Amino acid sequence: QVQVVESGGRLVQPGGSLRLSCAASGRTFGSYVMGWFRQAPGTERAFVAFISGSGSVTYYADSVKGRFTISRDNAKNTVYLQMNSLKPEDTAVYYCAAGRLQTIMSDRYAYWGQGTQVTVSS
Repeated sequence: QVQVVESGGRLVQPGGSLRLSCAASGRTFGSYVMGWFRQAPGTERAFVAFISGSGSVTYYADSVKGRFTISRDNAKNTVYLQMNSLKPEDTAVYYCAAGRLQTIMSDRYAYWGQGTQVTVSS
C-alpha cells in the first residue's frame, strides 16, 4: 500500500513558475513509477508526465514538453513537478499517482493522491 499527498498548488500568473511536490509513504517508494496527471473542469483526467523508479526514464505529454520537468528524490520519498512558462490552459487539479508500469494510462496507476489546485490567471 502506498499513500501519496500532493502539495504546492496555488494561483500563479501566466508565464510564472511553480513546483508541485508529492510525498509518498512506504519503504518501497523507489520501486514505483510515479506519474502526474491533471484534470480541468469538464474534462477527463489527462496524463502530464511519469518518471521511472530509479529516475532514469522520464516521459512527458506534448503539451508540457520543454516547460515541465519531473524528478524524484527516493531518499525523501518525494516526486516533484517543476512547471515553467505556465499558461492559462495549465489550470487544473494536479494529481500524483504510483504504479508499476511506465505508462500514460491512468488506469494502470494503483495509488492516487487527492490532488492540488493550480490556477494560472492574471
